[in-house]
Amino acid sequence: MKYVVLLEDNPTADPNIRSTHMEAHLQFLESNVATIEAAGPLFESDNSGAGGIWIVTAESEAGVHALVEQDPFWPTGLRAQIRVLKWTQVFANGQRLVNT
Repeated sequence: MKYVVLLEDNPTADPNIRSTHMEAHLQFLESNVATIEAAGPLFESDNSGAGGIWIVTAESEAGVHALVEQDPFWPTGLRAQIRVLKWTQVFANGQRLVNT
Protein backbone atom coordinates (compact mmCIF):
# COMPACT_ATOMS: atom_id res chain seq x y z
CA MET A 1 0.00 0.00 0.00
CA LYS A 2 1.17 3.55 -0.64
CA TYR A 3 1.37 6.18 2.07
CA VAL A 4 2.14 9.86 2.23
CA VAL A 5 4.17 10.84 5.28
CA LEU A 6 3.96 14.47 6.37
CA LEU A 7 6.82 15.34 8.71
CA GLU A 8 6.37 18.59 10.62
CA ASP A 9 9.46 20.31 11.98
CA ASN A 10 9.76 21.27 15.62
CA PRO A 11 10.03 25.09 15.65
CA THR A 12 12.06 24.99 18.86
CA ALA A 13 14.64 22.50 17.56
CA ASP A 14 18.27 23.53 17.23
CA PRO A 15 18.61 25.09 13.74
CA ASN A 16 21.87 23.17 13.16
CA ILE A 17 20.27 19.73 13.52
CA ARG A 18 19.36 19.45 9.85
CA SER A 19 22.83 20.25 8.51
CA THR A 20 24.55 18.14 11.18
CA HIS A 21 22.53 15.02 10.34
CA MET A 22 21.76 15.57 6.62
CA GLU A 23 24.39 13.17 5.27
CA ALA A 24 23.18 10.35 7.54
CA HIS A 25 19.56 11.19 6.62
CA LEU A 26 20.32 11.02 2.88
CA GLN A 27 22.19 7.73 3.34
CA PHE A 28 19.15 6.41 5.21
CA LEU A 29 16.86 7.39 2.32
CA GLU A 30 19.22 5.73 -0.18
CA SER A 31 19.34 2.54 1.88
CA ASN A 32 15.53 2.39 1.86
CA VAL A 33 15.00 3.04 -1.85
CA ALA A 34 12.75 -0.03 -2.16
CA THR A 35 10.33 1.49 0.37
CA ILE A 36 10.74 5.27 0.13
CA GLU A 37 9.81 6.24 -3.44
CA ALA A 38 10.27 9.98 -3.02
CA ALA A 39 11.22 12.41 -0.27
CA GLY A 40 11.89 16.09 0.06
CA PRO A 41 11.64 19.19 2.23
CA LEU A 42 8.62 21.45 2.64
CA PHE A 43 8.87 25.22 3.05
CA GLU A 44 6.70 28.02 4.32
CA SER A 45 5.96 30.94 1.99
CA ASP A 46 8.92 32.83 3.54
CA ASN A 47 11.20 29.88 2.58
CA SER A 48 11.68 28.78 6.19
CA GLY A 49 11.71 25.03 6.68
CA ALA A 50 8.40 23.41 7.54
CA GLY A 51 9.25 19.72 7.47
CA GLY A 52 9.21 17.11 4.77
CA ILE A 53 7.13 14.70 2.74
CA TRP A 54 7.77 11.08 1.84
CA ILE A 55 5.93 8.74 -0.53
CA VAL A 56 6.28 5.25 0.92
CA THR A 57 5.21 1.74 -0.06
CA ALA A 58 4.71 -0.42 3.02
CA GLU A 59 2.66 -3.33 4.33
CA SER A 60 1.07 -1.27 7.10
CA GLU A 61 0.89 2.10 8.78
CA ALA A 62 2.82 0.62 11.71
CA GLY A 63 5.60 -0.27 9.28
CA VAL A 64 5.71 3.34 8.08
CA HIS A 65 5.99 4.62 11.65
CA ALA A 66 8.80 2.14 12.34
CA LEU A 67 10.61 3.36 9.21
CA VAL A 68 10.33 7.01 10.27
CA GLU A 69 11.75 6.14 13.68
CA GLN A 70 14.84 4.67 11.98
CA ASP A 71 15.59 7.98 10.22
CA PRO A 72 18.65 9.69 11.77
CA PHE A 73 16.56 12.87 12.12
CA TRP A 74 14.04 11.13 14.43
CA PRO A 75 15.99 11.00 17.73
CA THR A 76 17.29 14.57 17.31
CA GLY A 77 14.03 16.34 18.16
CA LEU A 78 13.83 17.89 14.67
CA ARG A 79 10.37 16.44 14.06
CA ALA A 80 7.44 17.85 16.03
CA GLN A 81 5.01 15.29 14.65
CA ILE A 82 4.31 13.00 11.74
CA ARG A 83 1.13 12.24 9.92
CA VAL A 84 0.76 9.04 7.89
CA LEU A 85 -2.00 8.93 5.28
CA LYS A 86 -3.02 6.12 2.92
CA TRP A 87 -2.68 7.27 -0.68
CA THR A 88 -4.01 6.02 -3.99
CA GLN A 89 -2.17 7.43 -6.97
CA VAL A 90 -4.60 8.08 -9.81
CA PHE A 91 -2.45 10.23 -12.12
CA ALA A 92 1.27 10.22 -13.04
CA ASN A 93 3.42 11.26 -15.98
CA GLY A 94 0.42 12.75 -17.80
CA GLN A 95 -1.55 9.51 -17.61
CA ARG A 96 -4.58 8.29 -15.68
CA LEU A 97 -3.78 5.25 -13.61
CA VAL A 98 -7.41 4.35 -12.93
CA ASN A 99 -10.56 4.20 -14.99
CA THR A 100 -13.81 5.80 -13.87
